[in-house]
Amino acid sequence: MSGPLKGIRVIEIGTLIAAPFAARMLAEFGAEVIKIEAPDSGDPIRKWRKLHEGTSLWWYLQSRNKKSIAINLKSPEGIDIIKQLAADADILIENFKPGALEKLGLGWDVLHALNPALTMVRISGYGQTGPYRDRPGFGAIGEAMGGIRFTTGEPDGVPPRVGISLGDSLASLHAIMGALMSVLRVKTGQGQGQVVDVSLVESVFNLMESLIPEYDLLGHVRQRSGGSLPGIAPSNTYPTRDGGYVVIAGNSDPIFKRLMLAIGRSDLAEDPAFAHNDGRVARVALLDAAIAGWTSSRPIADVLAVLEKAEVPAGRIYSVEDIVNDPHYQQRDMILSAELPGGVKVKMPGIVPKLSDTPGEIHWQGPALGAHTAELLGSLGMQLDQIQRLKDSGVVQ
Repeated sequence: MSGPLKGIRVIEIGTLIAAPFAARMLAEFGAEVIKIEAPDSGDPIRKWRKLHEGTSLWWYLQSRNKKSIAINLKSPEGIDIIKQLAADADILIENFKPGALEKLGLGWDVLHALNPALTMVRISGYGQTGPYRDRPGFGAIGEAMGGIRFTTGEPDGVPPRVGISLGDSLASLHAIMGALMSVLRVKTGQGQGQVVDVSLVESVFNLMESLIPEYDLLGHVRQRSGGSLPGIAPSNTYPTRDGGYVVIAGNSDPIFKRLMLAIGRSDLAEDPAFAHNDGRVARVALLDAAIAGWTSSRPIADVLAVLEKAEVPAGRIYSVEDIVNDPHYQQRDMILSAELPGGVKVKMPGIVPKLSDTPGEIHWQGPALGAHTAELLGSLGMQLDQIQRLKDSGVVQ
């Protein structure tokens, strides 16, 4: 493995989305990620969503570059193996309910004493402290309590969910940031490892912009606003003649002027009442009607061509088919060819972000359950007969 995280060892004791997604990104940039799975079943995501010959396509993406070791965490010998692996690790990342690892004998006090340089990333619904810490929390609940669902959707509709596991993924990104900050502290000699406490709720809440001061100082409760961007105008989703929709962001002062000129509304472009955002917000309905009247009289291709020439940010809403066939995605290596067991070719998402000197790499897709058990136990100094005994006794698979 190469990359900017080469030499960093990560132990992943997590399932489904939040911890595994964070560990996947670390693996893409060179970290050795050892995924701990339960014997027989493994991570439930192996059976989630669309399957290919019994294995989830999401699994192959979510666990690429990881090493799988299947360990029975209910056995003392299994816990001892985890401790041996953690003794030489830089990061341990988990997403169990607070207190679960403590019950297994793998709490922070134990692991920190074993390896003072270890960073322990803990992802949970509400965090490791507070009155809600023991409540079960999934990404959907984080989105609800974090504030994003209250502000999403049509004003008179039920608050919808985004079509992906947004709360989990946001927690993953915060987990990565915290993990790397902690590891940097250790590697530069500034201190020992520490706990990175990531809450699903707080990860969503961290994106909620000026929600709190607007409420505290002005008593304003931001509401659902459909396809528009509240308090910033014009920025909305507009229909086209051929049944499409285009997102147009004409909300900076010079862009607004170019937009109005492009749609033939020089009167609005030159009106001093619309020169700045506060004036435009006050009469946003008029502006949206003018823009929608123009877009609805033209096919989406013409709308986009005119706005691109005018240097106005605009784009149609992409389906997965649009993404896969888009030349920009392709040129940026965001659609990659992968090979599944049996030689089946399949397209997979590329790696984000793009590093100029040490880019991320994909070496293999999600492995079979326990595919690296023997290798990893061997790295701990175990002999083949000892490994076989552990397999026969059900400690590992």
